[in-house]
Formats: sequence, structure tokens, C-alpha cells
Amino acid sequence: MSDNAVHPFDARGVAKRFRHAAIFGALESLEDGEVMRFVNDHDPLPLLNQIQQRYGNQVGIHYVAREPGNIVIDFTIQLGAPAAVGAPAAAVAGGGGCGGGGGHGCCS
Repeated sequence: MSDNAVHPFDARGVAKRFRHAAIFGALESLEDGEVMRFVNDHDPLPLLNQIQQRYGNQVGIHYVAREPGNIVIDFTIQLGAPAAVGAPAAAVAGGGGCGGGGGHGCCS
């Protein structure tokens, strides 16, 4: 993967009430193989659960840093990944996306 395929997303600058919607929108604008490097001041466990429920295995989650006040997570779009058990059909329709959005469109 080239460096230009990693896109930074600093959640600390996004108002709390808009954060999850902004993150989902950013993820849905990425193409297969691209990475969103997420930075936050706390571990976003509820968000990670929502991402897993919404996208299944099509969004890989890898911690780059996990220490108090410094959380860095790489979210990798992997459309060829098998769906997780119990993943919603919209997350896997059409071989990797339901067509919503201009990127990989894994959710409407």
C-alpha cells in the first residue's frame, strides 16, 4: 500500500454529536484497499462495535497506538473480505457494496 492511500481523520476536531456520522461518511468515501488513519483522545469501543455491525469484515480495524490520550486506529477497506456472521445484508450486497455513496458504498 502506498502512503497516498492512507487518509488522516482526526476525530478530536469534530463535534461529538456529528462524530459517528462523519466517520461513517469518511469510511464510505474510501475505495477498496484505502486506509483511514483515525486519531482520537479516547478508545472508541462503541464506535468500533457499530463499524463491525454495519460493515462486517469489509472494514479492517488495526490499532497503531493504544495508550491513554493517544488512540490511533487504521481502518482498512477490504471489499474482498468475507462477511462477518450476522453482518447486515447491506454491508455485503453486490460483492462488496450496496452502491450507496461515491466510494466503496458499503452502506446506504
